[in-house]
Amino acid sequence: MEPSVVLSAEALRERLLQGLEAEHVEVEDTTPGRCATSFKVLVVSPQFRGKALLQRHRLVNEILSEEMKHIHAFEQRTLTPEQWAKEQEIK
Repeated sequence: MEPSVVLSAEALRERLLQGLEAEHVEVEDTTPGRCATSFKVLVVSPQFRGKALLQRHRLVNEILSEEMKHIHAFEQRTLTPEQWAKEQEIK
């Protein structure tokens, strides 16, 4: 692994917050109990407006391109601020 790549939930969270101007980011390290590095993320960003799911995921993958080389499993949910607000109302 390159010395500049840090695979921690907090490091990934910061990259996503900055790279996507995200309003909300949750990163869960799901590595324990698995055979390799894995993460689960929720990203809420205005940059997702008008984009299909695949385009949103590609944006996330671009931001984390160096980290993704070292991640075995990566699960993501990508929402616009409006979708996130609607989900929060239901809770």
